[in-house]
Amino acid sequence: MIAQAPSSTSALPPAKLLVVDGLEQSFGGIMALAGVSFWVSPGLIYAVIGPNGAGKTTLFNALCGFYQPSAGSIRFDGRELLGLPPHRIAAQGIARTFQNLQLFFNMTVLENVMAGCYLRTRSGLLAAALRFPKVRREEWQSREWACEALELCELTDRIEQPAGTLPYGLMKRVEIARALATRPRLLLLDEPAAGLNDTESLALRDLIERIRASGVTVLLVEHHMPLVMNVSNRLLVLDYGSVLAEGTPDEIKADQRVAAAYLGGAVQYAV
Repeated sequence: MIAQAPSSTSALPPAKLLVVDGLEQSFGGIMALAGVSFWVSPGLIYAVIGPNGAGKTTLFNALCGFYQPSAGSIRFDGRELLGLPPHRIAAQGIARTFQNLQLFFNMTVLENVMAGCYLRTRSGLLAAALRFPKVRREEWQSREWACEALELCELTDRIEQPAGTLPYGLMKRVEIARALATRPRLLLLDEPAAGLNDTESLALRDLIERIRASGVTVLLVEHHMPLVMNVSNRLLVLDYGSVLAEGTPDEIKADQRVAAAYLGGAVQYAV
């Protein structure tokens, strides 16, 4: 298991793993995020959608500490994240992938995924250079976590293959596996279906569902509407940096404001 699945009690109100409140981010006087507020319960697949320029990637960058918003709050499991650098946010249990591939193409698949485990290691450069027993134990642990993530992503038959020789769809999976190797509680996927064909998109849907089943909450930014509507439990719709709608897939499908935001209503939900 990548993480422990949260327990649920129907008599209790839903827990809040991630709470975003009044988030604001501007660039040169343009409001990229204008008071964005939402919350995500543990164990969900929560999607963020919207037209190009709606603020989706800006939101992800703010959640990960790459941007420092001018106002608002980001709480993860009750801890305030606003103002923390990216590495400290990642250490809290948040991992992400990016729209563009960030692989080491000359390294093997296993080596790429093990590189994601550095946040969990504690040995310094001297200890690593001298190969102290602690370093060997950490390397063994990193390999175990990497292999576990690769198994979840169905890449165990590719571990010794150079990452740069893989088909594009499998490269995307390597990036997801590397993020999972950090043992996150919340995984942010930034347009994972971009560039994938229909078969690869269906396989991605199955992978996202397996990740959720393993106990990892998923926050998804994606333009591929069939994937989003089939895999998500709840959706947040952004438009010009503001929240346009929030709800279940059925509620979002029925919202005329959402249809109007997508090219005057030309949005395709079905496969």
